[in-house]
Amino acid sequence: MNFPHRWLSEKLAIAGQLSVDQLQEVADAGFRTVICNRPDFEGGPAQPTAQSMQEAATALGLQFAYLPVSPYGGTPEEAMKMGELMSQLPNPLLAYCASGGRCMGLIGLAAQLGQPIPE
Repeated sequence: MNFPHRWLSEKLAIAGQLSVDQLQEVADAGFRTVICNRPDFEGGPAQPTAQSMQEAATALGLQFAYLPVSPYGGTPEEAMKMGELMSQLPNPLLAYCASGGRCMGLIGLAAQLGQPIPE
């Protein structure tokens, strides 16, 4: 696979920035949902927007959610929203940001706040 990702459980993985072209590989790998935790243009104008990623994901039959989080970490409110997304959207899920680090932090905070994490 050309998109590096890390499994946190059997139904949940994280990744760094994805491109529109990589979404086909994400779908082929069996993911059903993609969650973007990276704000638009954080990495400059070459970074794909959430809208372009959502359009491509939808065309491939993937669910897509946009929950932008600061690179300095997520708030408890954002973690609760992440927990809601993880419990409502089809598994397996792939969350991405610049490196995957803030996704992992957000998921960890969601777990600490009692949100269910896909197993």
